[in-house]
Amino acid sequence: MKDILTKINRLAVDNFSAEYSEVRAQKLKKTLLTLKEGRVEAAKQGIESGVALRVLVNGAWGFSSVGSFNLQILKTAVSDACSMAKALSKRMKNPIKLADTKVINDKISVDPKKNPATITMEEKIKTSLAINQSSLSYDKRIKSCTIDYLDLFGTNHYSTSEGTFIEQDKLYIWSRITSSAFSNGAFTFSREEIGSTAGYEIFDKQPPDVIGEQVAKRAVTQLDAKPVKGGKSPVVLGPNVVGVFVHEAFGHLAEADLALSGGVLSNRIGKRIGSNLVTLYDDGTVKDAFGSFKYDDEGVPSQKTLLVKDGLVNGLMHNRETAQKFNMSPTGNSRGESFRVEPIIRMRNTYMAPKDQSFDELLEDVTSGYYMKSFRGGQANLDGTFQVGVQEAYEIVDGEIGSPVRNVSISGNTLETLLKIDAVGKDFELWPGRCGKGQTAFVCDGGPHIRIKEVIVGGSA
Repeated sequence: MKDILTKINRLAVDNFSAEYSEVRAQKLKKTLLTLKEGRVEAAKQGIESGVALRVLVNGAWGFSSVGSFNLQILKTAVSDACSMAKALSKRMKNPIKLADTKVINDKISVDPKKNPATITMEEKIKTSLAINQSSLSYDKRIKSCTIDYLDLFGTNHYSTSEGTFIEQDKLYIWSRITSSAFSNGAFTFSREEIGSTAGYEIFDKQPPDVIGEQVAKRAVTQLDAKPVKGGKSPVVLGPNVVGVFVHEAFGHLAEADLALSGGVLSNRIGKRIGSNLVTLYDDGTVKDAFGSFKYDDEGVPSQKTLLVKDGLVNGLMHNRETAQKFNMSPTGNSRGESFRVEPIIRMRNTYMAPKDQSFDELLEDVTSGYYMKSFRGGQANLDGTFQVGVQEAYEIVDGEIGSPVRNVSISGNTLETLLKIDAVGKDFELWPGRCGKGQTAFVCDGGPHIRIKEVIVGGSA
């Protein structure tokens, strides 16, 4: 494989005048499953393999991908990519340049106790059915349960005209469980995601019957919840909600490509955007976390990137192109979903750092507010506005957790909200998930419990 990829890079430079060339080749075994109400609705398994070629010619990118390792087909693909780059370069006002990075030759292997590639489809279906059955049998008010399952295992090869060659194993196991409940005109929804880069033994640590029951219990509990009263209120956020808030409301703003597209952080390096309790990281080095890896898809070593320190913006997430524009170093955040697409800046494990307060201390100063325990979904805009839906929440009354509430969301301006964080817990959790940005990436997010002295809580007026 190394010889073939080296030849393609040499061809791009010697025959088509590329300033830079890189080739990503992958061969992954992939399983996809969907089950609904105990029925298998989709089951797919196969090999996903191919090659991505990206070249820089006259300051413009050219890209091509093919589902073949045949040398003649690859030669045609690199010719196409270089032709594309030359055509685009005629319209470039500012030629693309890349920040320097070290030449690396390395091989990264994974050796799981239970390799998903060796687990039969029948066994994977059996595991998903066990989750499904556990959820549906928990309470007669549970009306539906859907299980989505995905695993990937294989190897990526990466080669550049600068001399880098990396062989890196990839392993991901992911599942999303959703259940709904209905009673007396009330409809509730519960979801949970699990993810692992360690192996299929995730289902030994998180048994299927426990997962299914947990999701169903949340849906049933919310049936008896009362609607939340809308308006501004103090809130305590659990690590699950903190994670999605950090990811959606701040993390995307800190991706340098989006900052260059008009995001509010483009000119705020060194400026205050949060209280002095706020320290945020995007970290690709957390052991076994869902967003961790050793090298990104530009061959840059993953790292722990400090985004905000004590409320002050410290940096952004970069690929080699944006690092050059900001006169910074690449941070190892460049990833492509597959060989079919170009790598773009993506988050890894994005979180708020813990401080020193207990959960009880966060609650004790709240006379009337809400505890947001588990998120439903979230979105944010480049102007800094955000909304996070919450699927499990409770009243806080005189410093104590009270009755459950439903149909809850929080919203506002990210920078204003970060300034209103007045207490940060000493606990810490990360939660796995998938992030969409035109492509899908595996990520984690999280942090400690935190308290926000005021935020807009959505609900009935």
